[in-house]
Amino acid sequence: MSEKRELVLILDFGSQYTQLIARRIREQRVYCEIHPCTVPLEKVRELNPKALILSGGPSSVYDEDAPPFDPRVFELGIPVLGICYGLYLVAQTFGGKVERATAREYGAARVVVERPEGIFHRFSKRETLDVWMSHGDRIVSLPPGFATIGVSGNTPFCAVGNAEKKIYGLQFHPEVVHTPRGSDILASFLFDVSGLHPTWTPGSWTDEAIDIVRQRVGADEHAVCGLSGGVDSSVAAVLCHKAIGDRLTCIFVDNGVLREGEVEQVVATFRENFHLNLIAVDEKKRFLDALRGVTDPEQKRKIIGKVFIDVFEEQAAKVKGARYLVQGTLYPDVIESVSFKGPSAVIKSHHNVGGLPERMNLQLIEPLRELFKDEVRAAGESLGMPRDLLYRQPFPGPGLAIRCLGEITEERLAVLRKADTIVTSEIHQAGLNEQIWQSFCVLLPVRSVGVMGDGRTYEETCAVRAVRSVDGMTADWAPLPYDLLGRISNRIINEVRGINRVVYDISSKPPATIEWE
Repeated sequence: MSEKRELVLILDFGSQYTQLIARRIREQRVYCEIHPCTVPLEKVRELNPKALILSGGPSSVYDEDAPPFDPRVFELGIPVLGICYGLYLVAQTFGGKVERATAREYGAARVVVERPEGIFHRFSKRETLDVWMSHGDRIVSLPPGFATIGVSGNTPFCAVGNAEKKIYGLQFHPEVVHTPRGSDILASFLFDVSGLHPTWTPGSWTDEAIDIVRQRVGADEHAVCGLSGGVDSSVAAVLCHKAIGDRLTCIFVDNGVLREGEVEQVVATFRENFHLNLIAVDEKKRFLDALRGVTDPEQKRKIIGKVFIDVFEEQAAKVKGARYLVQGTLYPDVIESVSFKGPSAVIKSHHNVGGLPERMNLQLIEPLRELFKDEVRAAGESLGMPRDLLYRQPFPGPGLAIRCLGEITEERLAVLRKADTIVTSEIHQAGLNEQIWQSFCVLLPVRSVGVMGDGRTYEETCAVRAVRSVDGMTADWAPLPYDLLGRISNRIINEVRGINRVVYDISSKPPATIEWE
């Protein structure tokens, strides 16, 4: 992190909303980082934050197994905002009393502003705020020096503060959309209490990131990048190319399970438009041979991941002086790996180049590791990358292999590609591409009887899937217009030999996942 950049430090106590806090702060053009509550005090001092936020969490501060916390962070003399669990931690640390609430409170509530000061600086006295509660504890008595600045129907200590120490706490969550004025509360803390400046943007970040890569990679050293054509690897590749030029070699692997025209599009975009040093490797037969007869989705993913690593290692070994591996790791991946809660349960294996740095004795360069997905797109725009590339829908690493249920054959992949192309073109023509997180086809190993002309057919079923999402962690099925669904179905059945039935998937994530496998 640049010394010139003002930092807000968020200590994570295991809240499901911690990432939302970071996003809301960055929306205010202030840089922030999330670290686990176990971070040593020496590290906190090294980070030199200008303000501190204590997140919520599922524990109670009086539990024997409550998350560890070093109260000496309060001695740093910087403004502090505690949210939910963070509020109780503030109260307990400074001599207040916290106990289990007689009735838990989850959902909408109303808070009345008692004192329009501190985090309520941008509000008027007696103003009523709609907020979102999620807690099972309450403050029984406030610490000395703290005062109530907001009350709700269930508690007189819903928002508290110590103006002299610039320490505040909220029992509700200002970071969620269910607290409509939450951004004003956070702005009051960031600018009115902490005196920060709204100067950080992903665009301003790119110049700094380019300089960091340029300084790290020596004049006679080279880097390799596994380029998939997706948003993350594309932005990482273009950024690093601006830093070290032709000393970056991108490796694009045709694994045989890509979409129609994918290879030609990637090669044209990055060789002709961005002038990257790109190696395109045709390994279709190698991948499909390894996948022959395999129907288990987890096995498909593992086979594709293993073969990819083998191919990438072979190609990277040909790059003279390669000492670095560029990856498009994003901030949510970093947060997940250091979260106080620990990594989430593995639902599906992810296809990436994990294991390559150690195996090939390469050092990692992750230029996007400080950014969220929307910030990556903004950074790409500042690099002059085209919008149609930056707003491409996510495409899974295992590609069509996990959308071709059952056994994978070249014939079934050809059928799936034709159907998928129809869905993509119709979604584009309807102007819905950027409103939808993902839209695609799934070829099911389910045959049914149909009638075409005067003849009987017995062909496979195609499921169409379209979802809306912000980050892919949760998703709702997209209510596509009936006439659009009708056109998609008619075209697939009429134009794609091998499919005689089309169904639409209306399941959300959770409980379903976005991909079928």
